Amino acid sequence: MQHTPNEAGNILVCDDDHEIVDAIEIYLVQEGYKVFKAYDGQQALDIVKAGSVDLAILDIMMPKLDGIHLTMKIREFSSIPILFLSAKTEDADKILGLNAGADDYIPKPFNPLELVARVRSNLRRYKQLGNMEEKEGGQVYRSGGLVIDDDAKTVHVDGDEVRLTPIEYQILLFLLRNKGKVFSIEQIYESIWNEEAIGADNTVAVHIRHIREKIEIDPKEPRYLKVVWGVGYKVDVL
Repeated sequence: MQHTPNEAGNILVCDDDHEIVDAIEIYLVQEGYKVFKAYDGQQALDIVKAGSVDLAILDIMMPKLDGIHLTMKIREFSSIPILFLSAKTEDADKILGLNAGADDYIPKPFNPLELVARVRSNLRRYKQLGNMEEKEGGQVYRSGGLVIDDDAKTVHVDGDEVRLTPIEYQILLFLLRNKGKVFSIEQIYESIWNEEAIGADNTVAVHIRHIREKIEIDPKEPRYLKVVWGVGYKVDVL
């Protein structure tokens, strides 16, 4: 049975700690969100497959199916924003989560205001990508065989459609709109996340690598998305 859509958004919260799930539910319900609760990875996967989940907040260490493998399975069929909520705060764990397909990462213990703000900002990007609402006034941006139709919210490379996550789309659109111009990691982060870039290097670098893997024939020798060593990234004018 498919879940009922909610105007603010339907949020899946999955953690094997029931108290954490209940606490997050309280904060999100106060903001108008509908919350679906799960306590292991398999249960969470079943909820996402049932439909109408707009964003997922997942713990990493969970029974039956951990957050990393759960994210990989979700990414096989869905581009909903995924936020990791975990006591694992080391950079290696953060990169592992982002590599699996997560959009954002919030360490435990979490600040409720920060959690709600990140949910709101990730949902806004998801909506802007056209998964939840129509948006007028977009344009077509291109460089060689790379084309973004911001009306249809589609990306094509040499005529083939490429599927990006909301953050990947926003990063590539930002660079393509300003093709030929080099942006630092800090500039990219602050433009996309709309917050100060503190320790943003790994986050941006992982998303850039994912974009390259999807749009480049040889990601190690990119045609479109180039690095300017010691400066930042740009989309070449072709």
